[in-house]
Amino acid sequence: MTSGQQSAAVDLDAVLRESKVEEVLGELDRELIGLAPVKLRLRQIAALLLVERLRERVGLTAAPPSLHMCFTGRPGTGKTSVALRMAEILHRLGYVRRPHLLVAGRGDLVGQYVGHTAPKTKEVLQKAAGGVLFLDEAYYLYRAENERDYGQEAIEMLLQFMENQRDNLVVILAGYKERMDAFFHSNPGLHSRIAHHLDFPDYTVDELMEIAKLMARRQMYTFDEESKAAFREYLELRIAQPHFANARSVRNAIDRMKLRQASRLVRRGGLVSREELLRFDAADIRQSRVFQAGAKP
Repeated sequence: MTSGQQSAAVDLDAVLRESKVEEVLGELDRELIGLAPVKLRLRQIAALLLVERLRERVGLTAAPPSLHMCFTGRPGTGKTSVALRMAEILHRLGYVRRPHLLVAGRGDLVGQYVGHTAPKTKEVLQKAAGGVLFLDEAYYLYRAENERDYGQEAIEMLLQFMENQRDNLVVILAGYKERMDAFFHSNPGLHSRIAHHLDFPDYTVDELMEIAKLMARRQMYTFDEESKAAFREYLELRIAQPHFANARSVRNAIDRMKLRQASRLVRRGGLVSREELLRFDAADIRQSRVFQAGAKP
């Protein structure tokens, strides 16, 4: 290290402004309700990567940080949305060439006959190169009960790429926590390459209400007091039912509410005010089968 490097100093605030990483984190705060522990961990990772870049500038070189990640949580908890923001952060800090997120699953990598898996997996890896590969429900790559399954071939190619091309691709594996734990137990080589594990908690009813209001507002709909109370009751019932998918279930519920509102207005006919076109009524919510004991949504 030269004497100039020893005495060098960098303006952290200036570098942060230049990277515009704070803009991405701010957008994440505004666009995603809740997820406080995930947002905190994302800020910590961004800070670590920023400081690593500053260390390079003053001659404090070391092995490049491992960037592969695992996101665990139930459906609809924001894993894909956070992965998109992670790709932007990595690009702005110079860890990937482009802010590109490629979402893939078992069907994109694993073939159905001998010799089919390798070219499929290679194609996905080449498409994702220079950005981030998001493998949702990654545990479906491994099917221990089927000796003739070709998923293990895809896993081995993925492992090789993650190790040899780690400056050219960041991999994010995602899925249910219990299944991901079992998947890593069966494939310890993958687990050893994952540096960051982020667990996405389920949303509370209050958070789901805020998500619903945000989704409705973006589509220029609104709740009145009665419909807000009805939707909270809907959520409390829906959460207890099978296949609840957090924000995804909220989005589906709003789509059905729009159908019921439109049907109600058309049946009534006559003049319709702008305020009526904007507003969900409680009846648009309470028609859901969720309010029938033991029924599906």
